[in-house]
Amino acid sequence: MTAKLVPLRRISGDIAELSDEALLAACGTGDAPALGALFDRFHVAVYRFAARLPMTDDLARDDLVQATFLEVRRAAQSFRGTSSVKTWILGIAANIARHTLRAERRRRAHQARFLERVAAAPELLDAQVERRKLMARIAEALCGLPRDQQIAFILCDLEQLPGVEVARVLDIPEGTLWRRLHTARKAMREAIERGRR
Repeated sequence: MTAKLVPLRRISGDIAELSDEALLAACGTGDAPALGALFDRFHVAVYRFAARLPMTDDLARDDLVQATFLEVRRAAQSFRGTSSVKTWILGIAANIARHTLRAERRRRAHQARFLERVAAAPELLDAQVERRKLMARIAEALCGLPRDQQIAFILCDLEQLPGVEVARVLDIPEGTLWRRLHTARKAMREAIERGRR
């Protein structure tokens, strides 16, 4: 059974005399006093529900109560009368609580992962510094090679292209390519080893 829509602004009598259903119907039309009356009637029940949940603090419970009544205002027109208004409002509170608790668990898990990364950061930073130093040594060693060895090393080892194709593209015999590559690799190893000492 749906209540007759009566905007509360036009009611001169006491709002407290209206039924829960009438208040909710008026709330669905955007009537702020109706929402206030629903809040007055049910906020204690919603807070009591919130107090039984494993929430972090009283502020989180207050937020749940506030979010519940904001959602009541938004969803008031969807009330079909298949339950009491109190049950419907507590159902909204339960849904908001479920989403809030799930988000809290995700936030805590994300925070824990972040703290693990921060705790491991010194090793990661050291590894990044070493990697940058190694890359600088490789770049320096590469610049020290003759041009034909640089090309062979870049195409075969860095770009990982097949030697047969590289030899064909460079228009050189495969043996020449492999000799250049061998010499370049040896020079690169020696330059990197010198840099580590």
